[in-house]
Formats: sequence, structure tokens, C-alpha cells
Amino acid sequence: MTFQLKMTQQQVIDGLRSTFGNEFVAADIRGFCRANDIGYSTVTKKIQKYKVSKGKWNLQVTTKAVTNIENSFNAPAVTPVVQQNLVPVIDDTFVKFGPFADLKKILQSKQFYPTFITGLSGNGKTFSVEQACAQLKRELIRVNITIETDEDDLIGGFRLVNGETIWHNGPVIEALQRGAILLLDEIDLASNKILCLQSILEGNGVFLKKIGKFVEPATGFNVIATANTKGKGSDDGRFIGTNVLNEAFLERFPVTFEQDYPAPSVESKILGGVAAKLGVTDTDFCKRLVDWGDIIRKTFYDGGVEEIISTRRLVHIVRAFSIFKDKAKAIQVCVNRFDDETKQSFIELYDKVDADFKIDKLEDKMYND
Repeated sequence: MTFQLKMTQQQVIDGLRSTFGNEFVAADIRGFCRANDIGYSTVTKKIQKYKVSKGKWNLQVTTKAVTNIENSFNAPAVTPVVQQNLVPVIDDTFVKFGPFADLKKILQSKQFYPTFITGLSGNGKTFSVEQACAQLKRELIRVNITIETDEDDLIGGFRLVNGETIWHNGPVIEALQRGAILLLDEIDLASNKILCLQSILEGNGVFLKKIGKFVEPATGFNVIATANTKGKGSDDGRFIGTNVLNEAFLERFPVTFEQDYPAPSVESKILGGVAAKLGVTDTDFCKRLVDWGDIIRKTFYDGGVEEIISTRRLVHIVRAFSIFKDKAKAIQVCVNRFDDETKQSFIELYDKVDADFKIDKLEDKMYND
């Protein structure tokens, strides 16, 4: 006569977890039963509430949580993102330039066509994507990538809500289900954990192994990545923290757009629009800033200086001018981020392009107004 071992529910759970972790299948349970001389049905009855699908169990999930997932899988179980409007707001100061027209055509086609945009910092890469979506009334989900970004951040995972462990869709799943544009911002800061997106970048959807569900991409879903490099790292050290991305990952982006800083004529329109919105009437100041920035960039490209004035920084200066009502102070506070030598050379250069600029009174005005 064979006597089967009697085990409490907690002993069964602890035994399974120590052997297989939190996730296991029927074959694992049968092996556990043979090793412990206990009946298969006895064990499965004790862990019934942890069953997530046929032949699969997860000790982090209860039956109630799984029911919530299955009944509302088209919407997140935690945050009702589906009820939100994710179409960006049209910005009246936006001026199209660079690859904007081509980018807009890709989004307008609603084809799955992953796109990589590279260019120096502060030249409007992300802003262009946002405004293309705004003009086309396309939903946009933006994810700022860091070295710590992993599968849980992107795909989703289990969250503890009101004492229950339930599934929460990540931004990738939201974009897939909604047919939205997924913007992976600063993609070159990512680690190899970003490879969890491989199948998604092939347009095949994704299987959520933790809950046994396959999510197909809705019509219009697309992925756009922005970066300061081309995914090969930063040789000159300007972009510390950028990484060399996996070649197979990069190959899944059919096209790459190189975005430069806007031409002076375009940049004048950008600053003019920002100035008008802020109530700044000194159009000559905007023109001088554009000339100043253009000279610095040309010098940078020729190797004469190691820093650059971006379009974003020129906009910062216009905003500072709208606050302080003083050109010298606006420029000073916005170039303080550079080392002393670079800062001084930039200020001296501006003194040469703007006859009304008083460099000799700059220090006195800096903090005394």
C-alpha cells in the first residue's frame, strides 16, 4: 500500500516556489508530485486560485486578478488610459523643417514603418514628431529611455492595487492596442534590455508570457525613435551615457533621418513665433540671436569651439528676455551652463553682432536689478 504525503496549502506553495519560482506549468507540477509522492489533483486544488490559463500557474496572481485581466484586457487594469486623449496639442510656434514632411507622410500612410531620427541635441527632433501627430490627430505615447528602462517599464507588469496583484499595461501595449505612435525618446541611452522590443519592431505584436495573452498591433501603430547618435556610441564624448545599440535592433528601423539645426531663415521664424507668443516686440534681438547661433555652429563644425548653441537654447534666451526685460541678463543666465572660457567667448561674440549689447555693464546688471 502506498501512503501519499500530506502537505498543507502553504507547504505546497512554498515547495513549488522554491523549485520553479512563481511561474510554472502542468509538467512542473507532475514532477513535483512524483518527487514528493503526492497526488496531482491534490496539489492543483490547493493552488487553484493561482491558475492564470490552461496548464499555467503564477503564484503572484490570484484568480480574481486574472478575471480582471481577462475581462478588461483591452484597457489597463490600473490606470484607464483608454479614456484619455493622447493627441498632442498643436503649437502655433512650430515651424516645419528638415525631414518633417517625410515623417508626416509615413504617419499619414498608417503603415508600420519604424523610423529612426538622429541629430544633435536641441534641434527639435521630438517636437517635430509631436507636431506631426498633432496635425494628423494621431495619438502619441512618448517614453523617455534611460539605462534603467526594462521590459517591465515598456511592456507592463503586475502592480499591487488595494491589496490585489493585477496586470498593468505598459506604454508599448497601450500604443499597440490603440494604433498610436510610440515615441522612444533618447533611444541611444538604452541598455540591451531594450531588446524586448525586437518582435514588436517587426510588426508582429507581442505575447505577454506572464498572463498568456497575445496582443496584435492595431492599424496605424508605429514606432519612432530619436537619438543624438546613430546607436554607435559617442566618439567625441559629447553625449556621455549613450550606448552602442545591438545591430539587429538597429536593423529593424528601415529608415533613418538625419536632422540638422534649422537654417537661419527658419530659425528666425521659430524665434519670432515664440517672441510674439511671449509678448516680446524686439524682433531685432531675435535676428541677432540667430546670427550669433549660426556663427557659433559654423565655428563648431570647423573645430574652433567644443560647444554649440542649439535652437532650444535660443528659445530659452527669448523666454529669459521676456522675464527679465534685459538682453544681457537673458544671455548670461542661459550660457552659464558652459565653462567660463566658452561662456566668455560666446558673450564676446554676441557683443560683436549686436551694437546695442553692453558687455562692460553685464556683471553689474547680473544680480543687482
